[in-house]
Amino acid sequence: MPAAKKMSVGQLTMLTAVNMLGSGIILLPTKLAEVGAISILSWLVTATGSLALAYAFARCGMLSRKTGGMGGYAEYTFGKGGNYITNYTYGLSLLIANVAIGITAVGYIQTLFSIQLNSLQVGLATIVLLWITTFANFGGAGITGKIGAVTVWGVIAPVVLVSTIGWFWFDSSVYAAGWNPHDKSWFEAAGASVAITLWAFLGLESACANTDAVENPEKNVPIAVLGGTLGAAVIYIVSTNVIAGIVSNPELVASTAPFGLVFAKMFTPLVGNLVMGLMILACIGSLLGWQFTIAQVFKSSADTGYFLPIFAKANKAGTPIVGMLILLAGQTALALLTISPDLSKQFDVLVNLAVVTNLVPYILSMAALMTMQKVSNVEPRQALISNVIAWVAAAYSYLALYSSGPQALMLGGVATIFGYTLFGFVNNRLIRLEALNNSVPVQTISAQHLSAEPIPVNNLNSPVEVRP
Repeated sequence: MPAAKKMSVGQLTMLTAVNMLGSGIILLPTKLAEVGAISILSWLVTATGSLALAYAFARCGMLSRKTGGMGGYAEYTFGKGGNYITNYTYGLSLLIANVAIGITAVGYIQTLFSIQLNSLQVGLATIVLLWITTFANFGGAGITGKIGAVTVWGVIAPVVLVSTIGWFWFDSSVYAAGWNPHDKSWFEAAGASVAITLWAFLGLESACANTDAVENPEKNVPIAVLGGTLGAAVIYIVSTNVIAGIVSNPELVASTAPFGLVFAKMFTPLVGNLVMGLMILACIGSLLGWQFTIAQVFKSSADTGYFLPIFAKANKAGTPIVGMLILLAGQTALALLTISPDLSKQFDVLVNLAVVTNLVPYILSMAALMTMQKVSNVEPRQALISNVIAWVAAAYSYLALYSSGPQALMLGGVATIFGYTLFGFVNNRLIRLEALNNSVPVQTISAQHLSAEPIPVNNLNSPVEVRP
């Protein structure tokens, strides 16, 4: 049989950019307006940090001989405990992020249909969306992937349009008036929105999953990951700053559908409503894909003993329905527990918590790169360059943790420590699996033996569907 045709560096670069240009940007103009247009400093910090992360993940992807994505990377330095906690926090961050995507869709629905929901109604509407998108996945992944591939353009097209033709409506006086409404120092402004801007880049590591599908991966994967991340950064920075020069700062801060608002000002309210409709569909399509993805993340970890076996149970279509229902219960509880009189504040709480939990795998992966390069006998000069970049990425990750706020840090820290507590049970199960695989008594399996060779884990990198 002829070999499958591989992607060019240009195709992989485009795929990487599309991976990030998802529902995460839909409420960004409103959140950044709370700081002012001076939040462009946060974009510059995040773009630099994201490029460092992207390069380091590209190197991890090239050097890793273990399966399991970020969990496999972490295992090089932290053993099975690192693999487990990476999978655990990554899965937890997806669960939280899905609720945030649902709230984003509800905000646009309110504006599109000119309705005003109270905090309880917003929570219930979010839960309804979570339930619908979960049940819609029971038939399998085929239709989910096709829907997501189409609906994602409901976000990408408006964002690209406002970045290009929006300049014709740009008013420098509007931009200047909203530059720094709260008189923050440059240092405060640079750190104020780091967490929310990183939210837009989450998933940048996913393109490294395509290492085997691209021509000349040693050279082209780093180029594509860096190019895609840089391209997404340019579009993010340009689009949010163009909007800040079209819509006044007070209007942006009060809006739950900023892209609909800007297109209404650029053209007509009808066009604004059309854009809002497209973005609602994009949110629902993204949520549909991520409900399936999170279930698969938990299933693959359950298959290898890291998570409870109940998450591994699947129907004939390969859909882990029981696991989906358990995760849906968790999302429902989270939507109720984070109810706030202000939809924007509820979104803040969820985004910051999702960022904190997602940064744990990032930081572990950055630390693992040094070990991976040593194991792979990378030339010392090249290893030093990669290690320095990984340290820059780790430093940025810690800045993002700090800027997420004390509440998110506390809750994220408690959730992570609780995960380590659960690892006591997980480790016992891994010992039994190891003994079973090697046909030896459980008592002969030492901790050193257990950590010597990994039990294969399915790839947990994000799919082609965009990261929220």
